[in-house]
Amino acid sequence: MPQQFSDDEWKKRLTPEQYRVLRKKDTEAPGTGALLHNHDTGDYTCAACGNVVFKSDTKFDSGSGWPSFYDVANTKAVRLVEDSSHGMHRVEAQCANCGSHLGHVFNDAPEQPTGMRFCINSAALDFKKKQ
Repeated sequence: MPQQFSDDEWKKRLTPEQYRVLRKKDTEAPGTGALLHNHDTGDYTCAACGNVVFKSDTKFDSGSGWPSFYDVANTKAVRLVEDSSHGMHRVEAQCANCGSHLGHVFNDAPEQPTGMRFCINSAALDFKKKQ
């Protein structure tokens, strides 16, 4: 069952940018995310609830302007949801724990083991560096 808070509680828990991305399904501008060029080893967690959603060993430079991953941390970490907003057909990636919007997934990364590109907003993530 996804972790739920009222809209007012989410606004208190998150920065304005995090709230806009995670709860209102907005997208940060390409090339601006704090984690885009992060090459440290560790776990990427949902910025709203701390759920581990991606691992650093699946991150790659897709050239898209957003952090990209070819797989999720585990099969229960991220929920995939059909998204027909903005006149496009896409697949949204949501945190399975709290339902927050992380980004979208595309099947256009053939050089990666899964062929998938999880295109994720930095504002939707926190990073826990491995010691």
